Amino acid sequence: MADIAAVPEDRKTGEKAGSIHEQGSVELVKGDTDDVDEAFAVFQGHQEVVVDAATDKRLLRKIDRYILPVMCLIYGMNYLDKTTLSYSSVMGITEDLHLEGTNYSWLGSIFYFGYLGFEWPTVRLLQALPIAKYSAMCVIIWGVILTLFSVTHNFAGAAVLRVFLGIFEAAVTPGWTLITSQWYKKSEQGARTCIWFSFNGAAAIAGGFIAYGLADAGDRGHFTIAAWKVLYILTGLLTVALGIFFLIIVPDSPLKAWWLSDEDRILAVARVRENQQGIGNKHFKMYQFLEALKDPFAWAIVVLSLAGNIPNGGISNFFSLLIVSFGYTAKQSLLLSSPSGAVEVVSLLLTGWLGDRCKNRLLISLGGVGLGTIGSILLVALSDGARAGKLVGFYLTLAAPSGFVIMLSLISSNIAGYTKKTTVAAMYLISYCVGNIVGPQTFRPEDAPHYYPAIVTMFVCYVICILDILFIWYWFRRMNAKKAAIRADPSYVKPENSEWLDLTDGENPEFLYTL
Repeated sequence: MADIAAVPEDRKTGEKAGSIHEQGSVELVKGDTDDVDEAFAVFQGHQEVVVDAATDKRLLRKIDRYILPVMCLIYGMNYLDKTTLSYSSVMGITEDLHLEGTNYSWLGSIFYFGYLGFEWPTVRLLQALPIAKYSAMCVIIWGVILTLFSVTHNFAGAAVLRVFLGIFEAAVTPGWTLITSQWYKKSEQGARTCIWFSFNGAAAIAGGFIAYGLADAGDRGHFTIAAWKVLYILTGLLTVALGIFFLIIVPDSPLKAWWLSDEDRILAVARVRENQQGIGNKHFKMYQFLEALKDPFAWAIVVLSLAGNIPNGGISNFFSLLIVSFGYTAKQSLLLSSPSGAVEVVSLLLTGWLGDRCKNRLLISLGGVGLGTIGSILLVALSDGARAGKLVGFYLTLAAPSGFVIMLSLISSNIAGYTKKTTVAAMYLISYCVGNIVGPQTFRPEDAPHYYPAIVTMFVCYVICILDILFIWYWFRRMNAKKAAIRADPSYVKPENSEWLDLTDGENPEFLYTL
């Protein structure tokens, strides 16, 4: 085999892992094909496969048709299932479970303790086990957990269920990120990530109407149990059904897609070879783990995830109470929460489309974070009588997640090496959990009903996100310039089969970072 890019010493132990970040160059050694990507063996007989434009479009349409809808629907349920607590806060759960003091805030936070504690184990399981089957199992189990809320009677029981809900929902975001990197080119990943994440907003729209309808039916005496319990049963059963559907439809890799012919399976993998990432590797590699811990991008997005999700954690659990504080009734708050979802959907779809079209996801994402910043200013600056203006300010904060979502897409696009990718995803989502744990605690009972200290905290967090995004944009431009210098060196030899060797982005000079 021709020379391939690799680290100079033991790749499995992690000693002196080679990295462009650290060294500015990469040594080349011969014949290291241990623990290569799952597609490596297949492409030893198909090195010359070329996917023409017509075939590429046909395959993309088919992948979108089978993979994207179910990912979107489950991600929407992932959001709705978490925020069912907020809807139920004005449907009687506080009284029925005898919640006192900070009990409700802790129910908001405790979900993320389960998420936080299981995030690292779940990304390891996503790597070691068949990714689609493991993800489907988690979806089905969290749906069952949701239905069990209908039989709980106190804070302790609800807290236990929220912990387990966090444990099993911990798989969905890293799982969807990895699946996106398996199936889509880098140039497609930003838009696709924004599409499936935008179903958070779609769920917010649907959730408001569903909760209002159930609350109204409960007031009319149509249920023999509390309306909030019906809400949990309904969302739980829908989640179980979608988990089963996902298990049937989504394969563990393009090479196992039952809805593709043998030839199309190979072509589906060939079309993403330009990503220089492969489609998966089940071996844990210590050197990649260590490279992730040394990568400035990894720590930059940890900061962004923390700062971006402190506001998210607060808003997700207190939006109904916040709307009531503007001067609306509890039932009106259920309906008025729905437009916030539309803001999120539109901002994410525009960010994803423009980011890929303009080939600059990072700078485009600043628009959404900027709108969220303006929204937080309106919430603090407007007087109590300006309830419509405050409502607009609340809606604008729902554009801010565009920065978080773009970082998810960049984990998919800009981190190579399967162990490194799963490690960075875990770091990002652990920080996400911490932010969402802190967020509800900024909404203190003594600050009700306006929660001004929490809103000021949101503003500060959004400013940190803007500065962080600008740093990441600068960092990737710098790294791409370093790689261009390596490839321009007369002694440089392009590595053969580099896309199937499970190399990290730091090892592989052919890997280019998406801005």
